[in-house]
Amino acid sequence: MENKRELETYQRFRKQHPDYFDAVEALGKAVRNAGPLEQQVVQLVQLGAAAAIRSEGAVHSHVRRALEAGVTPEQIHHALLSLTSTIGFPTVVAALSWADDVMGKTKP
Repeated sequence: MENKRELETYQRFRKQHPDYFDAVEALGKAVRNAGPLEQQVVQLVQLGAAAAIRSEGAVHSHVRRALEAGVTPEQIHHALLSLTSTIGFPTVVAALSWADDVMGKTKP
């Protein structure tokens, strides 16, 4: 969670619906482990999907997870840039700015 409001919202819903959140987290784990892709690749795929649907929160989450899996900031930027012909320049620029929110910097 990148900001206090997101974190508070998440915590409130997590407390109100613990079984639902447990199920969603279990599904996510099962999907990540269902095939031969390495975690870095899985996180970049999920990051691309998050960017495509213009979900700032999901981009934040998947950038964090990608970094935890060992993906470099340069790889994250390249993955997002590679989406330009598919999802369009404005969407890519938005996703890059959201990614930089998490990485705490912008690439020159």
